[in-house]
Amino acid sequence: MGTSVTISAATDQEAEQILKLQYLCYQQEAALHDDYGIEPLTQTLQALRAELGEGCVVVARLGEEVVGSVRGTVGEDGTARIAKLIVHPRLRRHGLGGRLLDAVERQLADEHAALRYRLFAGQRDGNLRLYRSHGYASVATEESGSRRGVVTLEKDAVRQVAPVAAPAGPGVGELAAQA
Repeated sequence: MGTSVTISAATDQEAEQILKLQYLCYQQEAALHDDYGIEPLTQTLQALRAELGEGCVVVARLGEEVVGSVRGTVGEDGTARIAKLIVHPRLRRHGLGGRLLDAVERQLADEHAALRYRLFAGQRDGNLRLYRSHGYASVATEESGSRRGVVTLEKDAVRQVAPVAAPAGPGVGELAAQA
């Protein structure tokens, strides 16, 4: 019997697994830009643990194995910054990245009152299509060093509105029957 992927908040015990997965996932980007000094490849376990305590970190698990992760923080102006969306290479192209993105957005809105979401991607980033399919639009492009451009994408948070209860009393059909 197979194990399904579950998505939930990360725990401190998963920090080492997240860091190892992050290192694996960012190798391709580092090679693409010929830059192995990017922050995801140089981040320490201590710095990752600090992120776990400060913001919102969501993981995808296949059994006990962490196979995906994404992080977010919300600034004072209500803008959530989403970063480091990673999915294990063997599980890419199966919708897991989209599920992680939806989960972190929901958590940032519900628990941290996010009003909008912002994320950054390289111009050659394969995730641009994913972000656009989830409602993100490019708001800026800038050069970051000599090797790559950085695209800033944003979208507004959608607030879940509780359904309004119908007023007590007869329904429309009942009114017609009484007339």
